[in-house]
Amino acid sequence: MSELHQRKVRLGMVGGGEGAFIGNIHRIAAQIDGQIELVCGAFSSKADTSKMFGKTLFLEDERCYASYGEMFAQEAKLDKTQRMDFVAIVTPNHLHFPVAKMALEHGFHVISDKPATLSLVQAIELKGLIQKTDLLYGLTHTYTGYPMVKEAKYLIAQGQLGKVKKVIVEYPQGWLANKNDESSKQASWRLDPNQAGISCCMADIGIHAANLTEYVTSLKISALCADLTTNVDGRVLDDDGTVMLRFDSGAHGVLLASQICVGEENSLKLRVYGENASIEWSQLEPNSLWLKFPDQASQLLRAGVGQLSSTTQAAMRTPAGHPEGYLEAFANIYLQFARQIRQTAADIDSNSVPGIDEAIRGMAFIENVVAASQSEFKWHDFSLIPEKIKPRTIESQTERTNGIEGTTHA
Repeated sequence: MSELHQRKVRLGMVGGGEGAFIGNIHRIAAQIDGQIELVCGAFSSKADTSKMFGKTLFLEDERCYASYGEMFAQEAKLDKTQRMDFVAIVTPNHLHFPVAKMALEHGFHVISDKPATLSLVQAIELKGLIQKTDLLYGLTHTYTGYPMVKEAKYLIAQGQLGKVKKVIVEYPQGWLANKNDESSKQASWRLDPNQAGISCCMADIGIHAANLTEYVTSLKISALCADLTTNVDGRVLDDDGTVMLRFDSGAHGVLLASQICVGEENSLKLRVYGENASIEWSQLEPNSLWLKFPDQASQLLRAGVGQLSSTTQAAMRTPAGHPEGYLEAFANIYLQFARQIRQTAADIDSNSVPGIDEAIRGMAFIENVVAASQSEFKWHDFSLIPEKIKPRTIESQTERTNGIEGTTHA
């Protein structure tokens, strides 16, 4: 039995300090199953603040670092029986790539908040580095960790719905509806292009909706038409958007993401319509999954009740009637990532931890959507090649129609 099988997997964290709610979410989720322990961190860009915050988590003084650069350098010098095994990146978007790059170069596995990078070019570079170092990379697309999301994926894979015809996914929030909502730490960096990148709403929650859709259906977005808007004076980045989707199977879909829907919480909902049946799942009722038919009564499937798939059952911790939610879904990703580090292949659900391929598709989604919204051309192929993602004008539409760039989508 290896040394890794006789102890907890050791975690370091970059970001997630005072006032960053998602940092505490990561720490709770990572430690729910007793397989991971936080041993070090660089929690703030301010050295003193970082060290002081680490002490509030009862970390050893010498492992409360002034910067992530110092942390990687010092941890790499420690004996393998002491140093961290992987790092969680819990920072604004612009730091995701440089932190991940440095971690990999120092020999550490990486799990990161989404989006993985600030650009698709960076995401592709990151994949090359992951392949070169042969280290693990995970992305916290939390919603794939819910048990009944896994059941929905299972039902579709088993053909319960027949061929998928239509997908509707929506993620409305209301927390950025007004100008005075911008004062919080969480809002300020998401609305700053230097920290968030080219998008606010789509990079923050639209990317989750797109990932959930592809995860559950196993279909890939092949083309899209987008309309992004900014609803508050002075904002540069989008706070609302609608995206029409085409999938590689021929199915069609609609993705709605908004942060200006007054009164909405995190109302993520997915509906998938097939030839024979449909499913509906909502994060506000995460333990429920509706299975609907054209010629019989709808079925309400509940977590922990009846015959559910083995993958679904493995994602649950409590008996029926004891709700499991966001923290537990997050924890499922951390648990499987810890198992990957231990290389206990028999325990690993290969679909449970989004990785670099999902990271690349996520960045491609953001850039394709922004480019499509800026263009007067209707349908845009979903490209994974950065230089091919650019706004198209009326002139370029004419060129494509004339065959210069190939066949258009109708």
